[in-house]
Amino acid sequence: MIKHAAVVVHCRSLDQALAWLVDQLGFQLERISPADDPQLAEVKGHGVRCIVAVTQDAQPRVRLQLAAPLASLPALRERSAAGSHTLDIEFEWIDASPPLHIPAAEPALTIARATDQAWGVGRAGMRYRDLIPDRYGGRFIASHIHIPTAGPVPDYVHFHDIHFQLIFCKAGWVRVVYEDQGPPFVLQAGDCVLQPPRIRHRVLEASANLEVIEIGCPAVHDTYVEHTITLPTGKVETDRLFAGQRFVRHVATDATQSPWSWLQAPVCKVAVDTPDAPRAFDLGIAAATQGIASARVVTMSHATRTASAAHDHDLVFLFVLNGRLSVTAADGRREELREDDAISLPRGNAVALDVAEAAVFLEVICPRSASAAN
Repeated sequence: MIKHAAVVVHCRSLDQALAWLVDQLGFQLERISPADDPQLAEVKGHGVRCIVAVTQDAQPRVRLQLAAPLASLPALRERSAAGSHTLDIEFEWIDASPPLHIPAAEPALTIARATDQAWGVGRAGMRYRDLIPDRYGGRFIASHIHIPTAGPVPDYVHFHDIHFQLIFCKAGWVRVVYEDQGPPFVLQAGDCVLQPPRIRHRVLEASANLEVIEIGCPAVHDTYVEHTITLPTGKVETDRLFAGQRFVRHVATDATQSPWSWLQAPVCKVAVDTPDAPRAFDLGIAAATQGIASARVVTMSHATRTASAAHDHDLVFLFVLNGRLSVTAADGRREELREDDAISLPRGNAVALDVAEAAVFLEVICPRSASAAN
């Protein structure tokens, strides 16, 4: 009935704990979470499985992961009570295969300015900057990721237990490889991939000052190390579905532009059928995710102002890639956004966009009707 037990090891520095357990004692890393600011890891070796958690709590604990339904836990707790008391160890019962939890969205007007935020160090030594600091109640995460030094990346084959995730290359290049998608390839600035749930992948090499934008749901999710499958797999299955989603590689140099309108509202100063009208590259995310999300790169090449429009989506996220963008709310509040600034706009509040000269930005929308809900 019991799948396995794991000793919970408390530490103040996860990096130091893993260096000791993995590098010195020969344990194998299995899982780490979350990627942008790791606080928990799972390792196994020498017949022992350990949950390593960053905490000030020094209470020893044995965690038992169950293959049985949770309804059987009360009887198990009763049978183990005496033993746990005698050993002075607290038993914590958890499901071995819990369903992915996607919190309900708690949208708010959220602005992340490049000049106001510090970078943190996340998984594989990558630098992270949070683009949705309040995480919309835990439903979404958006990260600006930076690798400053050129060369091989200390990554490993892994996958994410996630509902939705895209990677957009903002600057530089990165060489990556994905399960059943052929040999490694290079993402250049403007390129994008959709990483469907649990697809095995690895970051191999990056240019100096690589920058990518990563957007996912839910905000907190596990990253698992893959020890069996090696990449590349030698297969190309472009139509393979991963939890109902298809891998997408968008190549900017092969893309074609189409007219763009702000939340389906008309553009005021420039007609949509003129050469000066805003244009957009669709990144192919909507089709691959069956409507869970959409993503476009929008170019406003001349002074332009949109009509004021509201939305009823779970997420409307904008990241300024180049130039300056102004966002004006119905109450007159105006926010000026520059390169590397991001804004998330809550549903129900009408806003207008305008630029004085030119701007390019990434637009990601997660419709309310198509998003998973728990």
